[in-house]
Amino acid sequence: QVQLVESGGGLVQPGGSLRLSCAASGFIFSRYAMRWYRQAPGKERELVAVISSAGDSTNYADSVKGRFTISRDNAKNTVYLQMNSLKPEDTAVYYCYANLLRIYWGQGTQVTVSS
Repeated sequence: QVQLVESGGGLVQPGGSLRLSCAASGFIFSRYAMRWYRQAPGKERELVAVISSAGDSTNYADSVKGRFTISRDNAKNTVYLQMNSLKPEDTAVYYCYANLLRIYWGQGTQVTVSS
C-alpha cells in the first residue's frame, strides 16, 4: 500500500536550518509530482512547495521563497524540503502529499522554531 513517511523535524532556533525527508513507497514515485504542506496551530493547512515528477520544476509559497528548497531523489523514492533562515512563523506540522488520483498524506513531522 501507499506510504509516505516524513522525518527530520525538530526544535531549531530562529535563523537555523532543517532538512525534512519524505520516504515514499507503494507506487511508482518517479511518475508523480510531490508536495509539502504545513499546518500551524489554529490555522488551515497550507501548500509550501511543489516539485514535478522529474524534479525539473518547482513552485513555492511566497512566504518561503528564497528560504526553502524542495528536491527529490527518484532513485531513493524520497522528496526533501531544505529549510533555511527559519522563522518562528514557520512553526507547524509539515506533511508530505501525493495525488495518485487518490490523495495520500504522510503522518507529519513537527517543526518548532523558537529561541
